[in-house]
Amino acid sequence: MTPTSKSDVPKIFRVTLEVSNLDQAAAFYATLLASEGKRHPGARHYFDCGGVILAVIDPTQGGLAPTPGPKSLYFAVGDLDAAHARAGELKALAPFKVHGQPAGEPIKRPWGERSFYVTDPWGNELCFVEEGTLYT
Repeated sequence: MTPTSKSDVPKIFRVTLEVSNLDQAAAFYATLLASEGKRHPGARHYFDCGGVILAVIDPTQGGLAPTPGPKSLYFAVGDLDAAHARAGELKALAPFKVHGQPAGEPIKRPWGERSFYVTDPWGNELCFVEEGTLYT
């Protein structure tokens, strides 16, 4: 089935990640994303990521435990090495491997992207990909 018009195609505008300490998470993501973001009511902190909002939410304030989000969220960045340095300072570089290669290293992946992976303190996985190498 094809949409009747381009305006009928859903658009992702916000993605949420759950954490157990909103102040710590806001500081972590402000450093990692090089953006202060903005606190919002309801135990959430928003970061504008190029038209899609990354909402960091603390469900523990409502008595729930955080649940890690999707396998990975992907961020396109102009300066991959600068993003890698920030992730390294936060000690957030992923400890696992991707196709036998260290996930936390900024390298060219078999599908052509130059990228590295991060695991935040709450178990959420992120991938940073250098602009110009995006596999879409």
